[in-house]
Amino acid sequence: MSDQLSNAQPQFLTVGEGEAAREIAMLVRPAQAGNGAPALVWLSGYRSDMSGTKAVELDGLAAELGLACIRLDYSGHGLSGGSFGDGTISRWLEEALAVIRHVAPERVILVGSSMGGWIALRLAQELVRQGDPKLAGPELAGMVLIAPAPDFTSELIEPNLKAKELKSLAERGYFEERSQYSPEPNIYTRALIEDGRENRVLDGIIETGCPVHILQGMKDPDVPHAHAMKLVEHLPADDVVLTFIRDGDHRLSRPGDIALLLSAVKGIIRSSTNRQMPA
Repeated sequence: MSDQLSNAQPQFLTVGEGEAAREIAMLVRPAQAGNGAPALVWLSGYRSDMSGTKAVELDGLAAELGLACIRLDYSGHGLSGGSFGDGTISRWLEEALAVIRHVAPERVILVGSSMGGWIALRLAQELVRQGDPKLAGPELAGMVLIAPAPDFTSELIEPNLKAKELKSLAERGYFEERSQYSPEPNIYTRALIEDGRENRVLDGIIETGCPVHILQGMKDPDVPHAHAMKLVEHLPADDVVLTFIRDGDHRLSRPGDIALLLSAVKGIIRSSTNRQMPA
């Protein structure tokens, strides 16, 4: 990794007020002068952060192409403040939106992994909302979703809850599940599950207004590839590419997977540039 990549210093943005205030860490790479291509925005998965392999590789691509790149850690993750146990989709969405509005790029390409794919889809809905110009965000130029897990709380967790997990949710407000990726268990709170129902995107047509490229492993133990196919059905108005990786797992962090990711991002960049050119 070059010094240009490794020496970046995190900035911090306060999101929320009073007891809900938390310091959100972000790494912002400015675009090279004169580069009008969209900024890349990295959105991590559940319990992942902005220093992961895919996030760093995306930043490396931005450095190579002279693009802006925005990475952040949700509250309770990585370098950010706040308690992980307080985390909900609404809370993490608020933080991602605040960081994007703070940096204020004109156009963005959202790159979301797992839960980050859900956050990306919710961001798309928020960014295209009409209303107060002060709340307007940048133009959405494209999305790349890696093993996206929209609505995972209601689609993938709730239907499979066992009696002891339901009991733990009722009595303790959370339940634990063994993690394949960490010695620490995954913790799912009642607040996360209830809030997830309020942030569903697979309950109607999702209109992003931009090209979407989905990368999905067919040996993903966490998000079945049928879930990606279901997502495509809810994006009927968009230019959607779905790439299945036959032997791919959930993380999709192998060199070949990374090459596919970077190729997908480059494709979205090219399409956004073509759409900006006059007919």
